[in-house]
This record gives sequence, structure tokens and C-alpha cells, in this order.
Amino acid sequence: MARTKMSDSEKSEVAAVRDYLKALEQNAPRRGRRRTAESVGRQLATLEGEMAGASVTRRLSLIQQRIDLEADLEALSQAASVDLTALEAGFATYAAAYGGRRGISYAAWREVGVSSTTLKSAGIRRSA
Repeated sequence: MARTKMSDSEKSEVAAVRDYLKALEQNAPRRGRRRTAESVGRQLATLEGEMAGASVTRRLSLIQQRIDLEADLEALSQAASVDLTALEAGFATYAAAYGGRRGISYAAWREVGVSSTTLKSAGIRRSA
């Protein structure tokens, strides 16, 4: 069975839904204390101080921790720069058509983290 090409409007729908869901996933509340750029920076400073007197194997472990913390710091800065309201507006424009074409239910949208208010603004209602 040949796969049909997506139209430009379908590509816009997919992009809007994908970008919004990805932003929701990245900004989802997590258990524990919320990490900040300042706390990660303090941890990096502590690691640098520990490296001076560390054995070779301990220094290897500290280097990996530093790499991980730098990646966390980058992720935190990117998450802060995401404009969720603009993504939500795009989602609201296209979600009903996208979900209708693919048979996505209200419950499935809710389970991935889309709020009921956002679904209502998108025109997606609970089915009876």
C-alpha cells in the first residue's frame, strides 16, 4: 500500500501538535525539588574543587558528573526559553483536525498531559 504525501495543512497540524506535546513533556512537573540553573552552577563549582585532590578514577567519575550537569544546565536554559502560550495557541488551532483524522480521544489527550482548558479551546470535547 502506497503512502500518500501529506498536504501543507497536515504538515502544519503535525508540527503544531508535536511541538506543543514536546514542550509539555519537557516542562512536566517532576517529583522532588525543582532544579534551577543556580543550583546546577553550585554543583559544578563544588565538582571543580573536588577534582584537584581526586584520584584518577574519582576524577573520571567527577568529569562524567560535570558533563551531565552541563547537559542539565543546557536543558534548563532551553526549557526556560520555550513560549508555551504560543505553542498552545498553535495546538488549539490544529488539534481537533489532527485528532479527528487519527482517532485520538479526549482521554488520550488528557493522558499525555494536555489540560482540559486547552482541549476545550481546541474544540475537543469528551464523548458521551
